[in-house]
Amino acid sequence: MQFTGSPPSLESDPGGGGGRGDCYGRLPDSESYYRNSLKHGGPSRSHRRTSVNGYALAGAILASTNSILLGYDIGVMSGAALYIKEDLQISSTQEEILVGCLNIFSLIGSLAAGKTSDQIGRRYTILLAAATFFLGAILMGIAPSFPFLMAGRVVAGIGVGFSLMIAPVYSAELSPASTRGFLASLPEVFINVGILLGYISNYFLAGLPASLNWRVMLGLAALPALLVGFAVVFMPESPRWLVMKGRFAEAKRVLIKTSSSEEEAELRLQEITDSASREFQFLHSGISSNTWRGQGVWKELLFKPSKPVRRMLVAAVGINFFMQASGNDAVIYYTPEVFRAAGIHNKRQLFGVNVIMGLSKAAFVMVSAFYLDRFGRRPLLLLGSTGMALSLFILGLGSKILQHSDSKPLWAVTMCIVAVCGFVSFFSIGLGPITWVYSSEIFPLRLRAQGSGLAISVNRLVSGVVSMTFLTVSMKISFGGMFFVLGGIMVVGTVFFYVVMPETKGKSLEEIQFLFQDKEGGDVETKEVRRVDLELT
Repeated sequence: MQFTGSPPSLESDPGGGGGRGDCYGRLPDSESYYRNSLKHGGPSRSHRRTSVNGYALAGAILASTNSILLGYDIGVMSGAALYIKEDLQISSTQEEILVGCLNIFSLIGSLAAGKTSDQIGRRYTILLAAATFFLGAILMGIAPSFPFLMAGRVVAGIGVGFSLMIAPVYSAELSPASTRGFLASLPEVFINVGILLGYISNYFLAGLPASLNWRVMLGLAALPALLVGFAVVFMPESPRWLVMKGRFAEAKRVLIKTSSSEEEAELRLQEITDSASREFQFLHSGISSNTWRGQGVWKELLFKPSKPVRRMLVAAVGINFFMQASGNDAVIYYTPEVFRAAGIHNKRQLFGVNVIMGLSKAAFVMVSAFYLDRFGRRPLLLLGSTGMALSLFILGLGSKILQHSDSKPLWAVTMCIVAVCGFVSFFSIGLGPITWVYSSEIFPLRLRAQGSGLAISVNRLVSGVVSMTFLTVSMKISFGGMFFVLGGIMVVGTVFFYVVMPETKGKSLEEIQFLFQDKEGGDVETKEVRRVDLELT
């Protein structure tokens, strides 16, 4: 792939060593430059920020608002499902399908969002996500029957898939390296805000007639989708996508607004264009940057991956798998069912437990978001997964005690409530926000959108399978047995994170790809990078 155009103010040689032809000045793009920079905390340390850029924060917030849609659905369905079951006279199996189908069909959106965002841009993909979910929410709100409601869930699910993939990618590509952890974790913050709003909606709308309350609960999800649709007008395009399309002047304007100085913007543009030139020289595709639409990425990801790409894919797919194999979405969806079995039958009391759980999730995800760039991804991820495993084992023990007790002792109910709150809190510290951060930052530019989409589609598939089988499996082995199984899965997940996931704190997106290469640089892609560097120099 050949870049067209020229990055502004980069024609001259910063080091006085000559030019790079029509497109690039002489840039410090050799592999050794990046490897040495990793040892010293990354290149251009002088331009790293310690405070959050307001423009980047506004863009990340607007993009992440889409994530409220999934969070609201998770929260509101935990209560709405009780009324839908009564009003439409559906079975427990139909309830599972209704709840889980949104997650299953969201994998379609996640898979499609990668190539779509490479074609039309990150910003308009956000608009497409909001419009699709808006339509789904309207269909759910006016649904007269179970099949009609299912159709609304399918459409909304596709919109959720789009938003889950694009929000963290957009935020990561817009952010400076020093605050990327915070900004790329905002989707999880907004998911938790959405969950809390869903719980509050359940609590206050529970008094409406049973044929109306669940429709209002589900239909209200159209409001944030409408807000995002209008907000897209004010959002900048991803500077990395603009560079990928050869639109350097536009990329520079965005980088100036998201950097502390014009000098920092120059350095960031230099790093991005350098990395992009090496990546697309490596492809040998012979097409222009203006005509590239993400073709060839699936082949490189799945059929002929290099060692570094394979490691990236394993890490991204693995963390997304364990995020949902932990049972997080299912626990939230079915908490009222769990505590109904524990002896709490009043719906307002059940929804009150949900609100407490939602407050715990929202509080701890904010703690994680603010400290991700200080403590790093690995420590918080390992802390969170360890705490989740412990909480699940305690929840399993409490559920077993309640199962075999006729009196349903208050201390056992309290232990279960504390364990559930601990589980969702540790999830919000680790796996919740860090999954989105890792998924959006570990792939190189040419693979980022579709690689992230593939990983998140696994996330959605596992979430759907767990949500659609949780009640059935729990009836076979009891809720306590189910929680013990999920706790065992999280032990395996903790070991996986310790072995596979590198620390990416403070590294630019262009540096992170080198964390997955052989230390001696012996893999094929590293050798090809050396060859491309020599040709470009």
